[in-house]
Amino acid sequence: MISIDEAISIVKNNSKTLQEFKTIKVEKAFGYLLAEDIVSPIDMPPFRQSAMDGYAISSGTFSTYTIIGEVKAGDSINPELKPGEAVRIFTGAAVPDTADVILIQEKVTVKDNELYTEEEFKIAQNIRPKGEQVQKGEVALQKGAKIVPATVGYLYSLGIDEVSVIKKPSVAIVSTGNELIEAGEELKHGQIYESNSAMLTSALYSLKFYETKVYKIEDNYEATLSTLRTVLENHALVLITGGISVGEYDFVGRALKELEVNELFYKVKQKPGKPLFYGKKDETQIFALPGNPAASLSCFYIYAYIVLQKMMGKTTLELPRVESNALNSFIKKGDRPQFLKAIYNDGKVELLEGQNSSMLQTFAVSNALVFVPGEVSEISINDKVETILLPV
Repeated sequence: MISIDEAISIVKNNSKTLQEFKTIKVEKAFGYLLAEDIVSPIDMPPFRQSAMDGYAISSGTFSTYTIIGEVKAGDSINPELKPGEAVRIFTGAAVPDTADVILIQEKVTVKDNELYTEEEFKIAQNIRPKGEQVQKGEVALQKGAKIVPATVGYLYSLGIDEVSVIKKPSVAIVSTGNELIEAGEELKHGQIYESNSAMLTSALYSLKFYETKVYKIEDNYEATLSTLRTVLENHALVLITGGISVGEYDFVGRALKELEVNELFYKVKQKPGKPLFYGKKDETQIFALPGNPAASLSCFYIYAYIVLQKMMGKTTLELPRVESNALNSFIKKGDRPQFLKAIYNDGKVELLEGQNSSMLQTFAVSNALVFVPGEVSEISINDKVETILLPV
């Protein structure tokens, strides 16, 4: 067995950013990374713009200005102002070329068509310069920038509705086991409902990875070999649940070897999830996760999550970790490091009951994993513990 740190290092060193790009509508690009620099096609704002509701004036040594018109947002008029003249103007409207100051409406007096002010002002006050945000031909956003809601608004403000992004990986989820049946079917003695594929699909969806396909196979070597050959040829990441142990009916390891998958590690000194396999076939990444659901999901968040982030070109690869105070105690058996299901809130964390690798009930209410190093055998109330925050 290798250590957790060794396993994480191997995963980081053997995964890389996908080189496939695709063009996508901006409103659907949330969470993607830009595949190229965005060069602004326009000045933004594209004209001198009023920052306030008020009056645009051609300044001089005047206390009274004659109002000769009005400019609303969206108007394309450009009235010519002489010294001592003004126009009513609204936020976002184009400032006339001959105006050099915007007086806000709260600081002036208007009677008939005459504007009176004693406000001291500076040239260009309350006027947004043309190209203040970005100028035409400048890089508006750099390659690799993550698209968030503000990015969408910014790109649309530049008139851009499509972008080239790093394509998200296609993921295969392979579920193995004769004992597994579909939810809704009658449960016979010795059978259990298959949950891992739906659980992993949901975990992927929560991270905005939607290109997934589920494959289900019985414990049959030829079926295992055929299915794995197909998924290795058609997906960037393969997640296999179950069948990686050394039992008489565990065929995954044998099939991966026949398919010439490069084994990078098998078995990690941890609990849960010791029987974890990680390998590569050409550019395809493969995890054979433990069959027990809680172990499978724990390994997904600790290891497969890294590959997904690396494939997307992100620099932060692991889930966030914080130091928190334990609200209750825990006794760890054995010398393996352990990931405990927990509830984190405002710097404090509750260690939950039911830490068995087959139990999902506890995981279903968790929002964190507490990492307990191998050399630590006991956690007491108020001890500082390392807490991994799960996606919600």
